[in-house]
Order: sequence, then C-alpha cells, then structure tokens
Amino acid sequence: MLAQEVAKKYANGLFLSVKDKAKVDAAYDQLQDLGQFLKGDPTMMNFLVAPHVLDEHKLALVRDVFTGRLDPLFVQLLVLLVDKHRINYLHEIIDEFTRLVEAEKGIARATVLTALPITETERANLNARLAAKTGLQVVLEEKIDPEIMGGMIVILHNEIIDGSVRRSLDLVEEQLAKVRVH
Repeated sequence: MLAQEVAKKYANGLFLSVKDKAKVDAAYDQLQDLGQFLKGDPTMMNFLVAPHVLDEHKLALVRDVFTGRLDPLFVQLLVLLVDKHRINYLHEIIDEFTRLVEAEKGIARATVLTALPITETERANLNARLAAKTGLQVVLEEKIDPEIMGGMIVILHNEIIDGSVRRSLDLVEEQLAKVRVH
C-alpha cells in the first residue's frame, strides 16, 4: 500500500512537470528505457537500495551514470529518490507514470489470467467488451495460470473480474458449507 501511495505521488508530480513542458512522449520513452535497463541489470538497483552504502556514494553514482544520458529532470528525480530514501520504489513510480501517460492517450492495460491460451476470437471479443466498458483502447496482457482450471480472471485498473472455474467452485463450496442437514 505504501509503495502505491509513494509511486502515485512521485509519478503524478513527474507527469505534471513533463506535461507542462510538452515532453510527455520523450519522458515516457526515457523512463521505459530506464526501467528496462534496471530490470536487465539489477546490480545498480541493489547498490542504490543497499543500507550500508553511504548516500553520497549513491548520489555520485546516479550523477556519473545518468547525467548526459537522461533528461536533467530524471536525474533530479533519481537524486531526490536517493536523498529521500525512496529509490526502492522506482519501478512502481515508472509503472504509475506509464499508466498516467497511457491514460492520457486513452489506453488502458488489462491483465487476463486463463488456464489455456485464449483464441483470437476470444481476445477480440474481450478487448471489445473492455473497451466498451472503459471507453479506452485496451491492451491485453495475457498470463497462463492452470490453477484457475478454466474461465478467466481480468484485472483492469484496480478492479478484478473473476470468472474462473476455481472461483465458481469455491462459491459452491461456501454455499454447501452453509446448508444444514438434519
């Protein structure tokens, strides 16, 4: 919960700042690249979040590595996050910033969990239904989870639509447990 609050605060501030400067697309691209870089090589993040490393060494690394490679605004953001001991929330901040930019462009992301891969027809139908519900262009991120047995679970923004066989069976079990037999 704290991670989401911190991410919203910093991402919203960053978003408003780049929007004022008409740099939303450039900021989006740079933050996506930064996120991929840090996920691809976790060594830097491990260094930046290490409690035994002095902040001045962390700040020096951020300035040395990113000055000239990133927009100065992002270097300032990274410095601020290190200084405020919030750098461990950087991935969440990037994700929230991405969500804000995509919402500005009329795009929403939905995660779809299914037991088996969905067909093109199912994908198109689901996409159309979610687009009608939200009024946004929906990008589906599909994940396979055999534990749900069948059906699907859709996660859109902070809403979970659980149409899985596993959930249906759990509901039946709950109902049967409430039945009194004399």
